[in-house]
Amino acid sequence: MMKTMKTKDYLFLIGALVLVFVVEFIAGLFTGVSVKSWYLTLNRPAWTPPAWIFGPVWTLLYIMMAVSLYLVWRKGGNFAAYFFWGLQLFLNFIWSFLFFTMQSPLLGLIDIILLWSALLITLILFSRISVWAAILLLPYLAWVSYALALNAAIWVLN
Repeated sequence: MMKTMKTKDYLFLIGALVLVFVVEFIAGLFTGVSVKSWYLTLNRPAWTPPAWIFGPVWTLLYIMMAVSLYLVWRKGGNFAAYFFWGLQLFLNFIWSFLFFTMQSPLLGLIDIILLWSALLITLILFSRISVWAAILLLPYLAWVSYALALNAAIWVLN
């Protein structure tokens, strides 16, 4: 019986990792062309990070998101926690489409405000189930806060 439980845990973690990396991959397809063309034509604040930093940062954040979900699942999470985790992932995913594919900093800004809100709710809900799951989301919240400020600045500057 214990072996089955460990196998289930392992499979859930792998599934969560696959899910977030599929989202990252598809979102990357939305950004690919525009980041090398349209994005370079935008006025950006001096504190815009170099393009190469986004891939490694997002990869680490997606891993932390998956592990966070796994920790909540192991503790017997609830519908609200899973719903808001899924909602923030969806909003994260469509931001790339809105900002880069549709080339709309305004739609991106609206989305990222919703993303930040859903992520904060997710963090609060996760903290009630697993403190470590919530801690793993803190760097993600910090990065989304920074991305929100960057998106807002790009919208204002353009």
